[in-house]
Amino acid sequence: MTLDDIFQVIERVGAEGPLVQNITNYVVMNNTANALLAFGASPAMVHAADEVEDFAAISSAVVINIGTLSSEWVASMRLAALTAGRLGKPWVLDPVGAGATRYRTRAAADLLALKPTVVRGNASEVLAIAGFSPSGPKGVDSVHAAHEAAGPARAFASAHGTVVAVTGATDVVTDGTRTVLIESGHPLMARVTGLGCTATALVGACLAVEGDAVLATAAALAALGAAGKAAAEVAGGPGSLQVALLDMLYGLDFETLKTHAAVRLA
Repeated sequence: MTLDDIFQVIERVGAEGPLVQNITNYVVMNNTANALLAFGASPAMVHAADEVEDFAAISSAVVINIGTLSSEWVASMRLAALTAGRLGKPWVLDPVGAGATRYRTRAAADLLALKPTVVRGNASEVLAIAGFSPSGPKGVDSVHAAHEAAGPARAFASAHGTVVAVTGATDVVTDGTRTVLIESGHPLMARVTGLGCTATALVGACLAVEGDAVLATAAALAALGAAGKAAAEVAGGPGSLQVALLDMLYGLDFETLKTHAAVRLA
């Protein structure tokens, strides 16, 4: 896997403009929709149980994020995931805060049973869903480094037939056989709420145009990391970083990707 391969996926998102259905949380809806638009995809922030099945049917990919849970939203998530699975459409699960409460952990486990194409989380979330974590996350924040979850992520991906992405200082993407490491991003990104959720949404956009889920996931994370690192060079703090990040995603070219991201097989 090379940066050329990754950039081809990024270019296809812009060329095809795939419709990506998002059942996500209140905190990040605006940021996520804007990031998808800047990236070249078409976002739909649809969560009502009355229409999620219809939207999943016309979407190219489905993104499910459990950040702000309710019983009604969990039911909608299940309907969307079942529809995507039945129609052979890729879908991504972001198990936000898994391990923090019994309800949240159970909701993540129930959705995992519906076989997402990709699971994207921080290290504590991935450790929690894999049953390896001795302690849960600090709310929705990780208390573990990504490399600590690499082994459990590989085992979980292999056992469940999915791709697992652990994001952190160095992102880890694995299907249990292949493991890709992505080095990009900037510490300032951790000061902006919801950029992990943005990563998950961009994974959905890349899955919509690329059948190799490992490559699609690596492309999304490399794109966001490169854009974030480039944005941090011109931002004065987390507020201006959000704006600069959207601009960098919109104008992301191969030179920026090559300068601000590195991808290697583990």
